Amino acid sequence: MTATLPAAGRSPVRRLAGLLHRRPRLRLSLLLTAPLLWLAVLYLGSLAVLFISAFWTTNSFTSEVVKVWSTDNFHELFTTPVFRQVILRSVGVALAVTVLCAVIAFPVAFYTARVARPRWRPLLVVAILTPLWASYLVKVYAWRLILSEGGLADWMLKPLGLGGPGFGLPATVMTLTYLWLPYMILPIHTALEQLPAGLMDASADLGARPGRTFRSVVLPMMLPSVAAGSVFTFSLSLGDYITVQIVGGKTQLIGNLVYSNIELNLPMAAALGTVPVVVIVLYLLAMRRTGALSSL
Repeated sequence: MTATLPAAGRSPVRRLAGLLHRRPRLRLSLLLTAPLLWLAVLYLGSLAVLFISAFWTTNSFTSEVVKVWSTDNFHELFTTPVFRQVILRSVGVALAVTVLCAVIAFPVAFYTARVARPRWRPLLVVAILTPLWASYLVKVYAWRLILSEGGLADWMLKPLGLGGPGFGLPATVMTLTYLWLPYMILPIHTALEQLPAGLMDASADLGARPGRTFRSVVLPMMLPSVAAGSVFTFSLSLGDYITVQIVGGKTQLIGNLVYSNIELNLPMAAALGTVPVVVIVLYLLAMRRTGALSSL
């Protein structure tokens, strides 16, 4: 038999291990301390600084930041037509990208989850994830080459007497749709894999056609997964500014205005930066009612 050492004869490491073993809540607290500190100090702290600096002003003569509380930035933000147009355009682009991703992702996910042979499904999922392994800038510049004058889009549409979309708002929506499409396909693919096949068979046995089965059985069960994917596509599109810089032509979105005002008017850039944060928070609250957050 192995004799148990008295508490006084144990090493500090053994005593600490025994204490943590007896108190799982203390163990969990110590485990979460570092990430919670990172979240509180770096992430929430930076957001707090962003919101505070949005209420400062800039000296029009010296361009120096004046740390005096004022709501002039927000008043200008919502009363200037240009700012309102850019905000609405940015939200519209994010919604358009989300809708296009959902429309494209449904048939792709249905094929990979329900139609393809089981041995091919993991390979198809890897193929869907492959674009995420490439550099963001490489993919955007590839689309710039495709959409440029004389590029692949012009070459394919020329026999039909058409031309490519060129650079502008349609090019921005197309590029963002390509970039964030995998984030919509994956949650829908996972939900379709977990969908019991018996439900669709029962619907067919009751005389429902495929379209009715999709509307009444498949689509209601997929809505939380679609909403979960839309959280990524909407938020990533709303905050993007590099894509519109490369393929957007003269198009301006919120991210571009924030970037252009950082050096000239930091408080106005901070006020502009609060807009996507507030919009995304409201969007998350709306998606929470659909059960999307539990599907992430």
